Amino acid sequence: MARESESGLPIEPVYGPDALEGWDAREKLGEPGSYPFTRGVYPSMYTGRPWTMRQYAGFGTATESNARYKQLIANGTMGLSVAFDLPTQMGHDSDAAIASGEVGKVGVAIDSIDDMRVLFGGIPLDKVSTSMTINAPAALLLLMYQLVGEEQGVPADKLTGTIQNDVLKEYIARGTYIFPPKPSLRLIADIFKYCKAEIPKWNTISISGYHMAEAGASPAQEIAFTLADGIEYVRTAVAAGMDVDDFAPRLSFFFVSRTTILEEVAKFRAARRIWAKVMRDEFGAKNPKSLMLRFHTQTAGVQLTAQQPEVNLVRVAVQGLAAVLGGTQSLHTNSFDEAIALPTDKSARLALRTQQVLAYETDVTATVDPFAGSYVIERMTDDVEAAALELMAKVEDMGGAVSAIERGFQKNEIERSAYRIALETDSGERVVVGVNRFQLEEEEPYEPLRVDPAIEAQQAERLAKLRAERDQAAVDAALVELKKAAEGTDNVLYPMKDALRARATVGEVCNALREVWGAYVPTDAF
Repeated sequence: MARESESGLPIEPVYGPDALEGWDAREKLGEPGSYPFTRGVYPSMYTGRPWTMRQYAGFGTATESNARYKQLIANGTMGLSVAFDLPTQMGHDSDAAIASGEVGKVGVAIDSIDDMRVLFGGIPLDKVSTSMTINAPAALLLLMYQLVGEEQGVPADKLTGTIQNDVLKEYIARGTYIFPPKPSLRLIADIFKYCKAEIPKWNTISISGYHMAEAGASPAQEIAFTLADGIEYVRTAVAAGMDVDDFAPRLSFFFVSRTTILEEVAKFRAARRIWAKVMRDEFGAKNPKSLMLRFHTQTAGVQLTAQQPEVNLVRVAVQGLAAVLGGTQSLHTNSFDEAIALPTDKSARLALRTQQVLAYETDVTATVDPFAGSYVIERMTDDVEAAALELMAKVEDMGGAVSAIERGFQKNEIERSAYRIALETDSGERVVVGVNRFQLEEEEPYEPLRVDPAIEAQQAERLAKLRAERDQAAVDAALVELKKAAEGTDNVLYPMKDALRARATVGEVCNALREVWGAYVPTDAF
């Protein structure tokens, strides 16, 4: 009896050559590091060196997070990945009324350049690669990072890392948007231009399917809607006068990795193939790097359980293996206790050790694309690709990603998938170990890490001190120049950098832009 994949596609009990009838292996697969990149974006993949091992971390104050980053670096982390709290993600200062109760809870609180200095104190920015999970206010955090680098004596062309900067998925699945779509896309185009001129090694956007998957998207939906968003960003940059090969090599993507290894491997391979064809055929990209879908992966937080949390160690190992077999460029493995609270030092270290075991104790890094030519993987890659292309065609028929978002298409499709998963779990058809089968009569006690609520008052005190010490006239003048740029066509990042250097706060800068661009208010499309 055939099973169905997470995308609702059939999985046959046995696959043989007939599953690939009419299939041109040379055209579809190519060689690793060559078009259409089905087998990976680099010729040697992990046989030369492993993927970048990142650990997503950030909580409480900049001081606490700085200590965690230093511990992770000492334990072998190859790149930092910064989590910001909700007020920072939404462009509010820690002492704003709307921020009450959320300061430092799901990430680190960053209100100004002062906090950014503390966050990266003692960490040489020319030696580490830093990924920042920040979207609507991505430009602010990038500029503060650049300013801290300048203070360290690190030239901007030595800075490496990524800002997520993917606002379209916020309208679809996550909700941490600030401005309406049109000015948000303009801001992204300004970031592309600024980084090309000022921070050339920076990855200017990480187009994210992860959060759609966490909201319930199937693998086919995840890559379809993510790549559709990517197409919208490329069109925006081209319409702003940029040549596709000037910015496309710095684009990157961010996907989830679930426990369903076979379909996840197929998903990653299909995504590479689709993106290569789109960039070559629709946008006429000539640089091979413009055709490469390079991506970061995070294991599936939504699949972690609060029941029997140690079992999550197994889930994360399986999910990490799927990402590696699928050819990821960097990986974050979740800590086993994240379904309960922020990770402890020990659980974060165990998550990193999981990656190190995969890299150094298994043989999956000994050869490139271990599943190439597998009947089941190649058929599933074709099936996921076809399903994703069908969804992408529907988005195009609606006028592109933004028009489809305004009609609620992606959100509705994801909610349908999430509802199906919930029904299958509730009925027991979808087994979740420890939740609907193999439960314990009584859960073992677990002491989670808790954020000190006093940090909200501490951040407010820091803000009061900052406002008392700074040159307010210089801040006011810089914010006026920022609003002028926002009203016109000048790149807003240059006056924004001046304002942040003068110690304007995240909330003040975002409020200046809100005055010009307005704030996005979602409409219920159903």
